[in-house]
Amino acid sequence: MSEADAAERVLCQLEEIPDGESRGFAPAAGAFTGLFAIRRGAQVFVYVNSCPHIGLPLDPAPDRFLDAKRSAIICAAHGARFRIEDGLCTSGPCYGESLEAVPARVDEQGRVIVPGDAGL
Repeated sequence: MSEADAAERVLCQLEEIPDGESRGFAPAAGAFTGLFAIRRGAQVFVYVNSCPHIGLPLDPAPDRFLDAKRSAIICAAHGARFRIEDGLCTSGPCYGESLEAVPARVDEQGRVIVPGDAGL
């Protein structure tokens, strides 16, 4: 693997995340926490899977990061709600804090790509 390859990590193909849904990803080798992605059309939002309140993972079950209306990210531990677009907490004990956003892009082959050190 080249140094350039190690600088980025492919999470999945965009089509593997249904539009309007979320998907979790295990930590990369050497990472402390996993990531999760939310798809809105051709756009994808990626965050570290850790609530800013107490550091617990957000999902109560695999790939369950959104509320029933799929309009907000929700923490299973204490019900904090976060905006999908920027990870800002809009209600709950960590009000005003934000999830750790991870820069992501979709390449010409439809792969969701993040920095190789995301989640460290």
